[in-house]
Amino acid sequence: YKFHKQLFIYMSIIFILFDALLQPPVQVFGLEGRYATALFSAATKQKALDAVEKDLISFQGLLKKDTTLIDFIKNPSISRKDKVEAFKAIGNKSGMNPTTENLLALLAENGRLAKLNVIINLYKLLMAANRGEVVCEVITASPLDADIKTKLESTLKRLLKKGETALLTTKVDPSIIGGMIISVGDKYVDMSIASKIKMYTDLIEIPT
Repeated sequence: YKFHKQLFIYMSIIFILFDALLQPPVQVFGLEGRYATALFSAATKQKALDAVEKDLISFQGLLKKDTTLIDFIKNPSISRKDKVEAFKAIGNKSGMNPTTENLLALLAENGRLAKLNVIINLYKLLMAANRGEVVCEVITASPLDADIKTKLESTLKRLLKKGETALLTTKVDPSIIGGMIISVGDKYVDMSIASKIKMYTDLIEIPT
């Protein structure tokens, strides 16, 4: 497993040197964002962007339904070394791309497997942007009716650059009370009533 870590480090250094050529299509942030960006760069260099995405989508499906795998990832009594070896075996058995396998081994060695699902979602975001697709997510307290959704789609399309395609998804979260939360690519706007209530509550609680 040390070989996988060293290979990933060496590849990351190369990608830093050629950053101008391998700049991801959008920025993603946080620790998960750094892993996703490094993976995107590695897959670009290896001409394996689509293969890695296919691997990750398949693995993400397992994470949703395979309770044994989930328990294995979360079990703190299993050593990192054993987890590395297990993921290498999974990669070999399933015919995973070596770049995907290296990521899983590195996450296992660093104790970051709990972040895998977020990393996968961020990689999918990078891939969508690479194809000229812009992921637009709208969260509301109640389902949008067809008329509002159509108008929203029309508005979002006007915000896109030439050649870009909007991929609109909607989610319902009653906890936001009202209003909406919109994310377009790596941009995020919170116009929910819940966020306004929090803002005013915080202002009231500021000592004078």
